[in-house]
Amino acid sequence: MPTAPDPASAPEPPAPPAQPTRTRRRAAIGLEDQKRAFLRLVSHELRTPLNSILGFSEILSAELYGPLGAPQYKEYADIIRGSGKKLLKLVNQVLEIGRLEGLELDVGPESLEPAFDSAISSAASDFTRGVRPRIVEHLELPLVLADPWGLRTVLSHLLQNAAMFAPDGGEVRIRAEVAPGHVDVFIEDDGEGVDPADLPRLMLPFEQGQNALVRRVEGAGLGLPICELTCRAMGARLELTSAPGKGLAARVRLKTA
Repeated sequence: MPTAPDPASAPEPPAPPAQPTRTRRRAAIGLEDQKRAFLRLVSHELRTPLNSILGFSEILSAELYGPLGAPQYKEYADIIRGSGKKLLKLVNQVLEIGRLEGLELDVGPESLEPAFDSAISSAASDFTRGVRPRIVEHLELPLVLADPWGLRTVLSHLLQNAAMFAPDGGEVRIRAEVAPGHVDVFIEDDGEGVDPADLPRLMLPFEQGQNALVRRVEGAGLGLPICELTCRAMGARLELTSAPGKGLAARVRLKTA
């Protein structure tokens, strides 16, 4: 009567070769590099015709070489210029996200007051419809650990976002609170606010949540994801709080130097 083979004496199956794994890893890295290169190329190629569209539409809108005739032409030129600016902003944001992937920031002691002023200047064109920024008075702030470019990028994008959702004639407040080991910077608007359930989605590219007001505002929803990526790269933390009718508040927690 035949006996069952001893499992201990059975030959072990050969180990899978390691080479395919390394090949797949190299292929994945190569695809990521190709994706970034493709985004840079497409963004660059889009910017070139966009600059022409914006330049000539501004000439038409200003009627630089004489009146256009029918008033509708000037209105159409304004629409072309406005749409071109929105598309150029999207292209620039896509480039920013591409640069942030794998970017090493130069984190060191930075002063907040000049960063506030610089961010307000960068976002000045977004303060329309009577919306105005206001820096809330605060005591002397300590130096924080941040990258100079990254800090100004985060603050300017948050100001642009707040200006976009503030009501006509509204206010965007910038304030800071000092605590042991860190400084919290708040940028708050007095708009209609967002459902708290939508807040995580606002951190994702091309997401704007389900709030009717949010959907009504045009934009690709890239500003907050850029802020989130930049904060992570600096060792900072970004949090959003809101409720319907309460506006939206962004808090950036920065470590003190």
